[in-house]
Amino acid sequence: MTEGNNFNQQMIEQFRANGNRLEFGPTSLLLLTTTGAKTGVERVTPLAAFDADGTLFVIASYAGAPANPAWFRNLVAQPTVTVEFGGEKFTATAHVAPPDERDRLFEYAVERVAQFGEYQAKTKRTIPIVTLERVS
Repeated sequence: MTEGNNFNQQMIEQFRANGNRLEFGPTSLLLLTTTGAKTGVERVTPLAAFDADGTLFVIASYAGAPANPAWFRNLVAQPTVTVEFGGEKFTATAHVAPPDERDRLFEYAVERVAQFGEYQAKTKRTIPIVTLERVS
């Protein structure tokens, strides 16, 4: 297991041990389960979660790397995901925010966690925002 995977696994275990709740700096954490686009294997990723006026979203920053993270590619291929957040576990549909909504939500996130702005400055790609709409 790589160092990054080990850190993620520790975060997942701590999150679940705390009743699907965990603060991560100035934001909350959520667990996003996606299905591998090529493998079909479910993968769990801990991510910073934001809620802007009832819109739950995550940021595919990958710390400003030149490519989008694997979890993002997976949910684009299969947008039905599982979300663990705020003491709940639910199915959601992931939507890549269109440019105007993306810009508004990204600004909201950067006001709370300036590091996301630093990530955007490090890369030529526009970092995607993914909204998570609960399936009733």
